[in-house]
Formats: sequence, C-alpha cells, structure tokens
Amino acid sequence: MRKGRFIVIVLDSYGVGYMEDVPKVRPQDLGANTCKHIIDKIPELKLPNLEKLGIMNALGENYGQMKMNPRAVYGTSKLMHYGGDTFLGHQEIMGTNPKRPLIKPFSHYIDAVYDALISKGYKVEKVGEKLKYLWVDDCVAIGDNMETDPGQVYNVTTSFQNITFEEELEIGKVVREIVEVERVIVFGGTMATVDSIKAAKEEKKGKYIGINAPKSKVYEEGYMVRHLGYGIDPVTQIPTILGENGIPVILIGKVADIVSNDRGTNFTDLVDTETIFGITLKEIEKLETGFMCVNIQETDLSGHAENSERYAEILKICDKYIGKVIEKISDEDILIITADHGNDPTIGHSQHTREKVPILIYRKNLDSINIGLRETMSDIGATVAEYFNVRLPENGKSFLEKIKT
Repeated sequence: MRKGRFIVIVLDSYGVGYMEDVPKVRPQDLGANTCKHIIDKIPELKLPNLEKLGIMNALGENYGQMKMNPRAVYGTSKLMHYGGDTFLGHQEIMGTNPKRPLIKPFSHYIDAVYDALISKGYKVEKVGEKLKYLWVDDCVAIGDNMETDPGQVYNVTTSFQNITFEEELEIGKVVREIVEVERVIVFGGTMATVDSIKAAKEEKKGKYIGINAPKSKVYEEGYMVRHLGYGIDPVTQIPTILGENGIPVILIGKVADIVSNDRGTNFTDLVDTETIFGITLKEIEKLETGFMCVNIQETDLSGHAENSERYAEILKICDKYIGKVIEKISDEDILIITADHGNDPTIGHSQHTREKVPILIYRKNLDSINIGLRETMSDIGATVAEYFNVRLPENGKSFLEKIKT
C-alpha cells in the first residue's frame, strides 16, 4: 500500500466565475462569480493561505487586497453535472459521471407520498390553495426545495422542538421510497418553530411550493441534516474502490451525509466550520495513509442566505485552519482545496450558481504549475485513484503526472 495521505477540502459553493454555457442553460446565473463578488462587498478581505495556494490564479486576476501567486499549483474545473448542485457535485468529485436528474415538481408525487405516509400511521394534511405541500404530524413540512434548481430536490423540514431528528428521518425515508428525483433532504433546527416554518412557505413559477429554509430559521441553531440520494452507483466511486483495496477513507461533514463510504469512517451531521476543522486536524494526525474528504457547508449556507459578510467570515475561519492543515502535510501527501459549484450571494436569488470551481494544490517541493481548465471535477477522483494505484472511477482523467515531485 502506498504510504501517503490525499486530502480534499471542499469549500462548498466557492465558485470562481460562471460557466460558458450559463446563457443557454441557466440565464439567471449570468454574471455570477462567488469569489469575486464577496470581495466586492468586503474589499478589505484577506485570505493569506488561499492566496498563497492560488485562489486569485483560479479567479484569473488580482482583485481587492489579494494577488495572484506566480508559484501556485492550481487549476479550475467545469461542472459536468446538470445545474449546480451539492449532491451531484460531490458524486462528480468522487468519480461519478453525473446523469441529468429527473425534474418534477413535488405536486407530481404528492398523492403517492400522502398515501404512503397515511398507510404507515402518520397524520398528514395537504396545505395550500391551488398548490399544496404536506404537513405531517403537525410539525413536518414536505415540499419542493426552494434554494436549488426547481424540481430536482424535495425538502423534509421540521423544528426539533416538536420531533427528534431520528423520527423525522423515518418520514424522509418514506418520501425517498416513492420519489425519483435526485435528492430528498431531511433537516431541521432547534430555533425554528412550527410558526416560523409555516411562515416561510413560498411558491415559484406557478408549480413549485415549499419552505424557504433560511427564512424558516432552521439553520440558526441545532441544525441537523441528512441527504437521501437516488441513482448513484457507489461501486464506481473512489470511497468504495479504496475501501475494497483496504485503503482508509475518512469523510467529514456534509460529504459524509451524501457519499457512500460503507468501509470507511464517516463524521456525519456536522455544520459548524471550526468543529469540522478540529475533527479534520485530529484525524490527519491519526491517519498514516489514506484518503480524506472534508466539506465546509457554512459557506454554502451563507450563499443561500445571500449574506456576503457571513460568507467572508467563514472563509477567514477556513483560511486560518487551512494553514494548520498545511503544517501537517508531509513529503508524500497531497492537499487539494476545491468547491462543488457556486452560490453568489449578490446574484439576486438564493439558489446555487453554475460556476467553475478552483483546484488549489499543495504538495511539498512543488510550485508554478497550472493544470488547466478541467472538463469535470471527476478528474480529482481519478487523480486519487492513480495516487493509490487502484482502478479508476467511471469518470475523469488523472492529473497526477502534472503534479509529480
């Protein structure tokens, strides 16, 4: 077994500019640039470790107080998956060839989900006038996700003042058994109330109805979440491939909620950035060889809340801890900082934005390399596979040859 650690940190939604296909496939994202527009709002922002790693190189220009680094090892990547999505983005990073998801409003399934829940003894109401969402056991809302591309994701939303996460998750599993969209997100918080959830009801385009998560206050305190995916084959992905070869795999944060890692170690239901980095640093210390992937979710939550100031504060925390991670990198290790899509808080809507993502690479004794614009984020997964000398995932081309020392 190769001796070395391959660590990927995903700064969720930290995109570096809208993709060329946006005018055709997502015109609402035209002009999006999460990285750049946060600096516009906070021009004094300094992220010294990300700057050294080449975040401005990935952006393509000096901007604000930050400069391009001529010694950076970096690249960027297009999104191969449809739209801009956390679940599909992470599957893509792990080597999946993303299929275009089924797009259906929750109204397409509402009767079938209603019947399934009734048959299992739940109290279920249809709430609304022309468009309706489901209200279960007087505290759980089921409807369309209002923050991502309409029709791809359904939300199961609650207040933990009324129900436990485990009880809510059972309701979510019933929904997952019925629907065929890409993802069902089961979540809640302790600050949210029945009234705040109901007050956050929104409708879009005359056919989507659900709860606006930021407005419902679920993110404010005691937030817990589980992502229930559809149609992904774990056998073709890096965690399973490495696990089959006896190579340790550690997933930390949201990535552990949405990527299959049956043979590895998973730190799930984590949101707080400092907590996630604290676990990361401890696990790096213990890991002699293996693959680690970490997701930082609070960047994405700040984008959904359209809060540039909060986004910048989370980035500063990330930058501080990325410096601590770099201190632990040995000669054989590779560290990659990347993202999974964009979420420009200034674009005028609270959904993800379809943006290229940075690929910032740290390896001792390596500098001044541009790996170019990659066609898919799966190139990261393919590089992990070549590094550990295991079979390649179903998608992606390795760039390991470009970053050999």
